[in-house]
Amino acid sequence: MRRPVLALTAACGALLAAALPSAALADTLREALAMAYRTNPQLHAARANQRVIDENVVIERAAGRPQASASAQYTEYVKQSNGDGIGPDRGLGAGLDLSLPLFTGGAIRNGILAAETRVEAGRADLRGAESALFTQVVAAYMDVIRGEALVGLAANQVDVLSVNAQATGDRFEIGDLTRTDVAQSEARLAIARGDLRNTQATLVAARERYIALVGKAPDNLQPPPPLPNMPADVQTAVAIALENNPDLIAARQRARAAGYDIDIAGAGRMPRVSVFTGGSYNNYFGSLGNDSTVGLPQSATAAQAGVRVSMPILQGGRVGAQERQAQARAQGALEQEIALERDVIAEVRSAWSNWQASLAIVESSQIAVSAAALGLEGVRAENTVGNRTILEILNQEQELVNTRVQLITARRNAYVAGFALLAAMGRAEARDLGLGDDGPLYDPVINYDRVQGKWWDWERDPDPVAQSTRTIDITAPDAEIPPESGTGRGVY
Repeated sequence: MRRPVLALTAACGALLAAALPSAALADTLREALAMAYRTNPQLHAARANQRVIDENVVIERAAGRPQASASAQYTEYVKQSNGDGIGPDRGLGAGLDLSLPLFTGGAIRNGILAAETRVEAGRADLRGAESALFTQVVAAYMDVIRGEALVGLAANQVDVLSVNAQATGDRFEIGDLTRTDVAQSEARLAIARGDLRNTQATLVAARERYIALVGKAPDNLQPPPPLPNMPADVQTAVAIALENNPDLIAARQRARAAGYDIDIAGAGRMPRVSVFTGGSYNNYFGSLGNDSTVGLPQSATAAQAGVRVSMPILQGGRVGAQERQAQARAQGALEQEIALERDVIAEVRSAWSNWQASLAIVESSQIAVSAAALGLEGVRAENTVGNRTILEILNQEQELVNTRVQLITARRNAYVAGFALLAAMGRAEARDLGLGDDGPLYDPVINYDRVQGKWWDWERDPDPVAQSTRTIDITAPDAEIPPESGTGRGVY
């Protein structure tokens, strides 16, 4: 059973390619994914958010680095408190202080570890955002193809029923058919025209969704390639997902980070040790002891250095409460990890089931289309000798249309469900799809390496500008389908 199913999946792209002629100006699924990867604002925002998380490591490390501050003050003494004439009239003071923490009870070390762990979680989230975007792009791509196929099928049905209505009218004129036959033909034609308008509206909506995700209008979309690296069975799919699903990886990393937060909170009851040094300078501009016969120095300098130790004794239960809060958050993170694991397992199994069901529907729908077409041919032949009515012909034509619609929809659903399965397994990202061949992929490690060792407070990056593209200048799509596809697109 497994081998025929996988073979059917691999043949999906070939079946589509055989039905649709290639065009010089056409978009492929790979091109759509590559453009979304480089221009989609949601993905650019997710990357920027990851850069925000990277800076938390620098912030945590800053707490363990030397801290320096300088101060200066100029003072005019308008009125002295005594009248001995010794006090200065004005003065300038300046100071420099430098400190370095030596021991913080593990707060700084665990803060850095928690921040680094959350960076790993953020990278997994970025992978998840990328995978989710690609899943949406694939669905939008296939929706456009399906929409074009359904419009072609509906338009072809209108043409067929128009010919039928004309022929029925002609036969009525010569007395071969009744007014009832004419009315039935005209009713089916009116319904087909309404169906055509509905499919056209659906196609326009699909094209708008494609533009919003990809950043350009779809141009004669080509059949998608076979899905890569599909699992052989559902157990394999689940095992791969538990190892590679980005959302699950992010939850695991957040649970680890929450464990460090407990130690950070507990460090509030530990002693603090730091070394410090500083210097000061004061100048009274010759105004000190101006009216005194005793010569006093008009400037002074001082320097000091030492070790500072502080030990909290009683903080009103604040530290204990913070530690219990951290423990509760850590338990919540652990439970969330298990909950997400359950969701991933259910998602993978559901995606597998949907994929298998869609493949089976494709296979049965192909048989149904062939049978319905043969049945229509037979009903028409029997009608010529009076054994079948016009209504039976119309019913058989509708049966053929319905089976073709089911086949078109099943092919779309099979591909989307298969890609959703890959996404749940953590195998639907740019690196898995070979998008790196079109240019370097975004690597969040580059920004982390760039910023994690920075010390200088006055260093700043250029102000940001939007990197995604706008779609305001793209012409609103219509429901026209590529003319070279003819009616063949209606049946893929």
